[in-house]
Amino acid sequence: MAGTRAVKKSTLPDIIADDLRERILSGELAEGETIRQENLAEEYDVSRMPIREALKRLDAEGLVQFTNNRGATVTKHSLREIAEIFDLRMLLEVDLFRRAIPAMTATDFARCDEILVAMESSYDADDVGKWGSLNHLYHSALYAAADRRLTNEVLQGVSLHSDRYVRMHLSVMQQREPAKKEHRDLLALAQARDIDGACAMLTWHITRTKDALLALVAENRATSPENTTA
Repeated sequence: MAGTRAVKKSTLPDIIADDLRERILSGELAEGETIRQENLAEEYDVSRMPIREALKRLDAEGLVQFTNNRGATVTKHSLREIAEIFDLRMLLEVDLFRRAIPAMTATDFARCDEILVAMESSYDADDVGKWGSLNHLYHSALYAAADRRLTNEVLQGVSLHSDRYVRMHLSVMQQREPAKKEHRDLLALAQARDIDGACAMLTWHITRTKDALLALVAENRATSPENTTA
């Protein structure tokens, strides 16, 4: 008789970390905000132990800066660091896209189109949270045929931070209509096997997002009490 097999189950720290992650990505927990373990324990109606474990996981992801005795603060990147996040995205994603396009199949194209339809619905419904997850899913689907597991693991961490800033400011970035067109163009160029054109469009897409976001964050920080724009 075969032995029992371990099945991974969500633990309490997993559940709390997932919820806190979403609150950070959505901007509900603002950059630089102090997160106190005792307050979270009361809010989630748990002891401090699962809160501490959840915060350690988010610290490993770079979303918070955690210390055992003082709780945690939501990570606040400098403008230079935000620019670097998008530069890293560009390096990784363009390389993945270039490798993926020759290997993409009708199934890959259909999957990308399916996600695009859902993304466009989220635009129309003004559902920023759903758009953020679908945007990540769409870009992942574009590069899936590259079959580069290690690169994708690195990109996952970088994208977590870039998506956070995009989602925080999407409602006022005037990004939606240009992004809708660019996402459609990326798929059309990939279907045409126009590797250079597709990679040039992707470079423009990420660069435009970076420039618009940096300008907005700089403006917001210039008018905030902390005035941290470095």
